[in-house]
Amino acid sequence: MMIDWLQFSPWSALAGGLLIGLSAGAFIVLNGRVAGISGLIGGLLDGSEGRAERGLFLLGLVLAPLLWRMFAVLPSVHFEVDWPMLTLAGLLVGFGARYGSGCTSGHGVCGIARLSLRSSVATLVFMAAGFVTVYVVRHLLGGT
Repeated sequence: MMIDWLQFSPWSALAGGLLIGLSAGAFIVLNGRVAGISGLIGGLLDGSEGRAERGLFLLGLVLAPLLWRMFAVLPSVHFEVDWPMLTLAGLLVGFGARYGSGCTSGHGVCGIARLSLRSSVATLVFMAAGFVTVYVVRHLLGGT
């Protein structure tokens, strides 16, 4: 494995992590709810209490890159799969998040911070599944 030192950006990564932690902490303190993205979207769609807060938090996720773009160039994004496969992958992630009672943000960011055993196990399973998937696709199936 090679690290592209010219693209290495520890300070922006640190700033992003701090902002994620700050926003998740503020959301739970101010609203009493965990800032899991799948739960926020699910609650927004099913009409649960707190739709305004959920909508504003999700709007912030969409607007943040646009605001960042005013100060820096966003990295280019390139997907090496076609749109039907990308859509299927997104649907499977969404199904898994609802089936697993949370997503990586809810379990990984908020749950581990609350020392939740269930969230710790869920995050380990998410990570292990990701490692196995990358290994199978890249090394056993010959993908890039």
